[in-house]
Amino acid sequence: MHMEITIREIKPGDEWDGFILKNNPWSFFQSTTWIKLQEKLGVSVWHLGLFNKQKMIGLVAVYVIRAKRGTFLHVRHGPVFTSSTNIENWKILIAKLKEIASQEKAWFIRFSPMIVETPTLRNLFQKLGMFPSPIHAMDAEICWVLDITKTEEELLAEMRKTTRYLIRQAQKMGVEVDKTNGLADFQKLYIQTYERHGFVPYAGIGEEFDLFFQNNNAVSFVAKHDGLPIAAAIILFFGDFAIYHHGASIPSKIPGSYLLQWMAIKEAKKRGKKLYNFWGIAPPDKPNHPWSGITLFKQGFGGREVRFGHVQDLPLSPFYAISYTIEKLRKLKRGY
Repeated sequence: MHMEITIREIKPGDEWDGFILKNNPWSFFQSTTWIKLQEKLGVSVWHLGLFNKQKMIGLVAVYVIRAKRGTFLHVRHGPVFTSSTNIENWKILIAKLKEIASQEKAWFIRFSPMIVETPTLRNLFQKLGMFPSPIHAMDAEICWVLDITKTEEELLAEMRKTTRYLIRQAQKMGVEVDKTNGLADFQKLYIQTYERHGFVPYAGIGEEFDLFFQNNNAVSFVAKHDGLPIAAAIILFFGDFAIYHHGASIPSKIPGSYLLQWMAIKEAKKRGKKLYNFWGIAPPDKPNHPWSGITLFKQGFGGREVRFGHVQDLPLSPFYAISYTIEKLRKLKRGY
C-alpha cells in the first residue's frame, strides 16, 4: 500500500490551510501565515505534502533551528495527517525528514504535534524510536479553551464569581479598552512585563502582528485607565479559533486585564469564532511554574483544559546528548 505514497515539496496557501482546518485545526504553527513569518525572520522552512496517488493525506512544515546547543529540525504543531496515528505514514515521513536532517546537519528531529494525549499516542512514539523531550510544556501543549458559541449571559454566568465581579469593577472604574492596529502601547508594556518576570522576550512580535493583520487576522487590545495603558493583548484568528497569543501588563489594583479579555471574547464572537483559546497554562502538578498565576486568571473565565502529547525527540547523532543535557539542566534550574 505505501508504495503508492509519495512526498513532495508543495507551496503553502489556501489549499494547505484548508487541509489543516479540516484535519487538525489546532495546528496553528503549521499554518501558511506562520510559515511566512518564520521565513521572514530568517528561519529555513521545508513544506512537504504526503500523497496517496494524487490525494493529499498529510502535510508538514519543518523548521530548521540553528541554536547554540545544536541544529535540529522542529515540526511545530505537526505533522498533520488525515489519520494522525497511522504508523506507516509516520515512518514514510520520518525517512524523508532524516534525509533533510542529513542535508541540514541536524542532530535530532523534534515533534510537537497537536494530537490529544492518549496511551495509543505514547505507544506510537515509542515504536517510532522517539522519547519525551527534556523541555517543559510549551507551544500550548496544555491549553485552556472556552466555547464561545454560548450567549454573553451564559458566558458571564459560567465564569468564576471573582472574574465576573472584576470585569464589572473595571467598567465602574472607567477602564476603557481600545482596539488598535498598532503595537506602540503593547510593546511598552511588554518590555516591563518580561523585565519583571525575567523571561526571554519573543523577538518577532511586530512582524507577527503585521503579517496576521494584513489578512484581518490580528487585533491588538489596550486597556487604559485615566488615559494610561495598564494591560494589552494580541489576539490572532485562525479557522474557528481566536487565540490569545501575547499579553502584557503592569502591576495595578485596577482590573484592566479582566475587561480586556472580555472585550476580546466579544470581538471573537462578533467574528463568528467558536473557540477562544487562552493558549498555554501550567501543568496542575507544578505549583512553582511561572505560568501558575496566569493560569488561575485564564481559568476564571470558564472553559476546559485540552492536553496534547508532550514534545518528542528523535535523536540522529551522538551530539544529541549535548542538546539534551543543556535543556535538562535548564529545566532543573528553573524548577518546573
